[in-house]
Amino acid sequence: MSEPVSLVLAHSPDADDMAMWWPITGMRGPDGQPIDDARGSPALDTGRWLFEPLPEDVQRLNRRSMDAGDLDITAISAHTYAHVRDRYAITACGGSFGEGYGPKVVVAAGSKHQFLGELFQSTNVRLLVPGLHTTAYLSLCVLLERKVDAQERLFSEIPAAVAAGEFDAGLLIHEAQLSFRELGLRPLGDLGALWQQRFGSVLPLGLNVIRRDLDTRFGAGSVQEVSAILQRSVACAMERREDTKAFLRMHAERRPEWLDSVLVDQYLDMYVSAMTLDMGEVGAAALASLLGEGYRMGLCPDPGEIDIY
Repeated sequence: MSEPVSLVLAHSPDADDMAMWWPITGMRGPDGQPIDDARGSPALDTGRWLFEPLPEDVQRLNRRSMDAGDLDITAISAHTYAHVRDRYAITACGGSFGEGYGPKVVVAAGSKHQFLGELFQSTNVRLLVPGLHTTAYLSLCVLLERKVDAQERLFSEIPAAVAAGEFDAGLLIHEAQLSFRELGLRPLGDLGALWQQRFGSVLPLGLNVIRRDLDTRFGAGSVQEVSAILQRSVACAMERREDTKAFLRMHAERRPEWLDSVLVDQYLDMYVSAMTLDMGEVGAAALASLLGEGYRMGLCPDPGEIDIY
């Protein structure tokens, strides 16, 4: 019997990405090693493939996909796809979409600013974003119809910096979209809701992509074969919600909000949805619209045809 083919599966360390892949990687502890019982092995038969998880901040994954492009499978921001389309293909599963909700622009609770438009009337707004290649940043620029000056900061550091008054505003992604009030922040705008109002569409946020050269490296049909396994993993994680939540609780030392079962359920309902299992024509059209707007404004390259596996 031949040795399994090992593929790196890189993903962000937020709840939805962590949730989707444990069925094919096995449950790993905070040290990255399989836990010491049956759950440490994959819950699904992965055939000839062995999936090695690599959790990393999404902006770092964006940059790595653009610079080295060495990861076999990786999460990226939808914005980044336009920069890496020659090397990576999109899988139908694993994406996140704002279905009338999404990243939030927030200010400190005591801030003088009351409205999104008023905030950005000033040209010297000190804005923190989780990455200049994130969809959150791209969609903000499209909605404001201009490129916005901003500084990058790790997504988990943004709430405290804004609440402390170090910056005028911040752009929140991941679970902070739900817990910002407890962090001393106040919302000025929900980009997913504003996008829906402006374009009548869901807002593509994150994508899962796979190297196009898998067919060359491992035989014709490999990209489609791996994509199908990934889709089975997402379906399993959705069906086994309590196991998924138990896995997240194993990592609650660094993410204590994952001990809040209500918050976790709310977040998973939002971002591990039917469109995460298969984005379908609605997701593909929304992605084409987003990147088309970005290209029109000179914020990203021409995305070309959106092909999905």
